[in-house]
Amino acid sequence: GRGLPAGQAEMEIIDRIREKRTWEAALPPMDSPSNIAKRLKMMEAMERKEWAYREAEIDKLQKVQMEAFKKLLQRREENQNELNAMRLNDHWENHQKAKEEKMRKIQHDCALMLRKLIAKRKNWMGKLERRDIIREYKDFGSQTYAPLSRIGFFPDNNSDYYAVKNYYLNTFAGLCELEKSAPPSFFPIKIKAPKPKCHITKTGYIKRSGRLEVVLKQVHE
Repeated sequence: GRGLPAGQAEMEIIDRIREKRTWEAALPPMDSPSNIAKRLKMMEAMERKEWAYREAEIDKLQKVQMEAFKKLLQRREENQNELNAMRLNDHWENHQKAKEEKMRKIQHDCALMLRKLIAKRKNWMGKLERRDIIREYKDFGSQTYAPLSRIGFFPDNNSDYYAVKNYYLNTFAGLCELEKSAPPSFFPIKIKAPKPKCHITKTGYIKRSGRLEVVLKQVHE
């Protein structure tokens, strides 16, 4: 909890402090002009060394920042590419929907024009044709058998028209009247209980020999 054990960066700082203390102890005293000149020269060399160390630290820090900036830019570019891909996908889907809708409209218009052309071809002379009832009932695809909803006929609206409606079956009074009018021989129900094919014991279980007899009889038949 006190920064131990020391890492590589801490060991470098400790070595620099030891080196600086050794250098300070090795400085000559200021008792003569030659020692003063020597001391100044040693201090200038140490100052250059300190500036070089600071520059190296700044370069290292700038490299770390550049790597972080590169990662951030790369992540931003990936997110932007994903966003662009999603937008392109949405744009493509919208174009596909518009294309399908346009094709559906073209097919509808084509079918409408074909029906109009067929109708004009039937009456190409411009004369009014009289209704041929025999031909309509002969053709099972005519309006008599299969009327179209676009001319105003909707078969589902009158679907209950074909349902069987019977007073004697749908009402309670009709059922009572129908029961009174029926002969008595209709009502007694005689049901014969089927005989078991296997031998059943008193406890209600089927013996294995009985099951085997039934299987052998079925195989024989």
